[in-house]
Amino acid sequence: MAEAATIARPYAEAAFRLAEGKGTIAGWSAALSKLAAAAESPELNQLLGDPRIAPSQLAGLLVSLSAENDPALAQFVATLIENKRVPALPLVHEQFEALKNRREGIVDAQIDSALPLNDAQLAELVAGLEARFKRKIRPHVNVDAELIGGVLVRVGDEVIDGSVRGKLAGMAAALKN
Repeated sequence: MAEAATIARPYAEAAFRLAEGKGTIAGWSAALSKLAAAAESPELNQLLGDPRIAPSQLAGLLVSLSAENDPALAQFVATLIENKRVPALPLVHEQFEALKNRREGIVDAQIDSALPLNDAQLAELVAGLEARFKRKIRPHVNVDAELIGGVLVRVGDEVIDGSVRGKLAGMAAALKN
């Protein structure tokens, strides 16, 4: 997968520079999201391999799906088609979002909780994470009953294991040593 990420990176960076220069980062983000979804569809993959479909027709179709009327986006899509990089669109979108989040000082946090969190609990947890990481946190909450109790938080490559399962595993390891 590293090769695909390497292919997608320059396109994501170029798209971000274009969007940032025009002040349309949110519009490009939404457009790339739609384009990434389209790139994963079997119907589009059939069209990509069809020699009867002109690249300009395919570009027009993709741009219309994006619902963004921006000539720079149309040229960007045409470049992707010309270089046969349309399948990389999901990774381009993912990396574009990472650049957007970095610019806005936002970091995603995957929060696995043994029980559903109410709004007050989530707000308290997010406030603590924001204080620790000194950035705005965008939480993605998942309920995982196997944790037994507590939460497991992943922010970037850092993991904070406050789950009962994690504490039991730590105790088991300590007893074995």
